[in-house]
Amino acid sequence: MTNLKLGLDLRGGTQVLLEADLPDGQTVDSGAMSAAKTIVDNRVNGLGVAEAVVQQQGENRIIVELPGVDNPEQAVETIRSTGQLEFVEPDGVALRSNMVINTTNHPTAASDLQAQIAEGKATDPSLTPYEPDKVFTTVMTGGILRNANVGRDRLGRPQIEFVLTSEGSTQFFDYTSTHINKQLPIVLDGRVLSAPNINSAIRDSGVIEGSFTQDEAESLAVQMRYGALPVPLKVIDVRTIGASLGQNSVDRSLRAGIIGFIAVLAFMVIIYRLPGVLASVALVLYIVFNLTIYKLMPVTLTLPGIAGFLLSIGMAVDANVLIFERMKEELRVGRSLRLAVEAGFSRAWPAIRDGNVSTLITCAVLYWFGSSFGASIVKGFAVTLVIGVVLSMITAVLITRTFMRSFLAGGRGSTGVSRSMIGY
Repeated sequence: MTNLKLGLDLRGGTQVLLEADLPDGQTVDSGAMSAAKTIVDNRVNGLGVAEAVVQQQGENRIIVELPGVDNPEQAVETIRSTGQLEFVEPDGVALRSNMVINTTNHPTAASDLQAQIAEGKATDPSLTPYEPDKVFTTVMTGGILRNANVGRDRLGRPQIEFVLTSEGSTQFFDYTSTHINKQLPIVLDGRVLSAPNINSAIRDSGVIEGSFTQDEAESLAVQMRYGALPVPLKVIDVRTIGASLGQNSVDRSLRAGIIGFIAVLAFMVIIYRLPGVLASVALVLYIVFNLTIYKLMPVTLTLPGIAGFLLSIGMAVDANVLIFERMKEELRVGRSLRLAVEAGFSRAWPAIRDGNVSTLITCAVLYWFGSSFGASIVKGFAVTLVIGVVLSMITAVLITRTFMRSFLAGGRGSTGVSRSMIGY
């Protein structure tokens, strides 16, 4: 379990529920909430929190999960603060995107990132701190911007088109007219978003050109438009789960899983004997395949997710029960063992397929519900159950049947295997 990605309820940490803080009767714009989620996500990454989760819940709420946070109060304050977009004087330094610098309004941004890197807590390897002792002067803030959107140049390449406020137009013109052919870095919370050159004096509106992809241009436009949070956020709820409580949940889940697994194996071997032994081997492979997929995807394991995994084990066994009972029915009507095995798998398949498809449909609904309403618990349950259902069909139908065929073909056909050996 230590090599798997654990959710907040198993690892311990803090969950913060934020809500748009608007006057009564005023509704929040969906684009503004989406931008707020993006900005909160960037701030969480800046905290150096590994495997944090940020997702929107409904129309006006954001859930933030911070595993292993030592100072939740400081983290919450950083997340909900309004933030500030800045235009800084580069002082002859060739700044570039993803540099983190100290500015007038964020005098410790670079040194904070350098400390995170030294402690191994930095989560974004693309960020580079620039000289923690250097502080760049803020010449303008994001308040001068009225809007920013993605447009196209004459060659169809993405560019950012921005419009200034009436007051901002004067400030921007005064600065750009005296700094032509120099950089004007755009900085958000100490992070350089872009450092375009000033080609001419700009008064009311302008464009930022560069080798942007569509996604990069849209991201920069959003951060320029909503550098500060587009809507104020208030903290609705803060829940902290201790690491010891999370470890206790892991231990109990493992114990329950082992007991249940042994009970299932015993049932299969006692009732179905040889086929039960082969199905048990397939079940072990099923568990190995599951854990491998959890590691590779990776899947975030929560307590409901573990419940989904354990439920899928029962469904894998259920498929084998259908197959073996069908084999017994074929033997009762006088078929040979070899034919009974083939008929058991082929005729039980429709029931297995229909049952699993109905479960997959239910899982799809649960996953949609979890994604749409920020119910990560429901989403985690759906993900592990889907993986388990798909793998159970593979192990029950393909692997177990391959084992049975190999056993019958290995010189121990219907004459070497008595009916009592398959529980009949």
